Amino acid sequence: MNAPALFGYTDAMRSLRAWRWRTTIKRRRRARIDLTNPAHLLDELERKERELHEAQDYIRQLEARLADREAEIEALRRISEATGAAFASEEMLQSIAEIAMRITDAEICHIFLFDESREELVLRAATGNDRQFIGQIRLKPGEGITGWVARERRPVAVPREAYKDHRFKLYPQLNEEQYESMLAVPLMVNNEVIGVISVRTRKPKEYKQEQIRLLSGIASHLAGALQQLSRIERLERQASQVATLSEISRTLTGNLYLEEVLQLLVHMTAQTLGYKVVTVMLLDEERGELILKATQAESEEYRQKPPLRVGESIAGRAVAENRILVIPDVRAYPDYRFPDIAQKVGLHSMVCVPLRVRERVIGTLNCYTDHPHLFTDEELHTLEAVANQAALAIDHAKLMVRSAILQEMHHRVKNNLQQIASLLRLQMHYSRYKTVEEVIQDSLSRILAIAQVHELLSREDLDMVSLRKIASSILHNTKQALVPPGKQVRSTVEGDDVLLPLQQATAVALILNELIQNAIEHGFKGREVGHIDVRVQHTNGEVLLEVSNDGEPLPPDFDAARSNTLGVRIIDNLTRGTLRGRFTLTCQGERTIARVLFPRPCSEG
Repeated sequence: MNAPALFGYTDAMRSLRAWRWRTTIKRRRRARIDLTNPAHLLDELERKERELHEAQDYIRQLEARLADREAEIEALRRISEATGAAFASEEMLQSIAEIAMRITDAEICHIFLFDESREELVLRAATGNDRQFIGQIRLKPGEGITGWVARERRPVAVPREAYKDHRFKLYPQLNEEQYESMLAVPLMVNNEVIGVISVRTRKPKEYKQEQIRLLSGIASHLAGALQQLSRIERLERQASQVATLSEISRTLTGNLYLEEVLQLLVHMTAQTLGYKVVTVMLLDEERGELILKATQAESEEYRQKPPLRVGESIAGRAVAENRILVIPDVRAYPDYRFPDIAQKVGLHSMVCVPLRVRERVIGTLNCYTDHPHLFTDEELHTLEAVANQAALAIDHAKLMVRSAILQEMHHRVKNNLQQIASLLRLQMHYSRYKTVEEVIQDSLSRILAIAQVHELLSREDLDMVSLRKIASSILHNTKQALVPPGKQVRSTVEGDDVLLPLQQATAVALILNELIQNAIEHGFKGREVGHIDVRVQHTNGEVLLEVSNDGEPLPPDFDAARSNTLGVRIIDNLTRGTLRGRFTLTCQGERTIARVLFPRPCSEG
């Protein structure tokens, strides 16, 4: 039996024993009455009748008190069953709201609990039509009668016209003006208020002390159950966080590619810890900027966010100050740079954790929620551990990438040196130059053509080079080097664009260098004005590179297949050997046209 109910039952039995004792004393006194006197007998009968009525009234009072105690015992038994059987706090709260409404003979019951930040009381359970507003009604401590109970930590009973109470706050959607009385008691755990439970009636009602005590008993049971649920949830969160950290650590250390590491990090962190958006920004030390490198956000506007300067916005501050920053609401934070994007995506609370490698910050791990969220100490410790593990994985991946790049660069340098050696051998065999200066000048132009390809590669940060960009670059540099002052050679590059891998790009650059150099030196030798046009076209799996000029025409008996000039031999060897294509050089009207046709690269298909 519950302690308050047991005490009430004991009080009732003590009162019954006292009444019996008084009755026995009176009976003994009356035994001395003279029964032969009719007047005395009449008085005695009247006294007995009065005592009988008193006894009956007293018994009815005792029966009512016992009934109240039994109702309280039954209510607390049902509440104990509800708190023990419900697996989710929402189910438990709803069950207790229904029980509290019935045993207090009320028309409505509300249960408010503090949110995680303890800044607001949130409606978490309600009976009747008010259930549709669960999670939507919020109160500040001290706001309304419910908020007053939470702040003052004591019950409030208003028998009538509760809507006229100076502490009352109207929520029109709840139709509160139709309720006359209100009884509200705080939910207390370890002398700390965690919420408020209240009941209301449409008719005026004087709440007795027993009813206030009954609702307080319900509140005590509910608060204890919520505390136990909170402990269980905290333990579950800790177990989940440990498992998350272990899984992230295992997965990250098993991957060598930076892009995979970053994508795994944001997806796993968001999924296992329940965040709306997780983002990794890495620091470009030369520019002093944080660049967004990975996120699982679906919003394209969010993905396209520009870089942040160190010290700018929240992530920039976290890097500059080398510490974790927690922001309750990024939309209301004055230094946050993108509040409009946060509003569109639905972001609310944020934690920004620096990524550190050997005490050096290399970026940030940014986690957002879509609701007000209090980041607990254990949650922050978990995120810090995740960030440290991720930073090591990122650093490891960068080292592996650098090693692979160095190996690739060594391979490319070797291939380029072999290409230059082959060109020099051709020059030794076919060259008819009379001076060493002319030989060296031609060799320099070919080496610079190869250099142009590598410069474009470094700009694009890719392993593929645009054919049109190669043509534009070769045209520009060759004209600057070979066209003397006063002579005008105009040039155009048009048509499709094709991305070429390094080996093909190098061959095309050398071919263009030979064709443009030959047109300038021979085609425009006796002319002051000329045109060189480059056209690119790819159809049916093949690429057509066409270079035409309006300079001096080819000799009538010219045949590219039998030509022994060095330039033609270089073009023909590169076309057939490297590009696996066909080369023709012909005159059409007043223009000399060179065509190189080769298979389209597989990466473009």
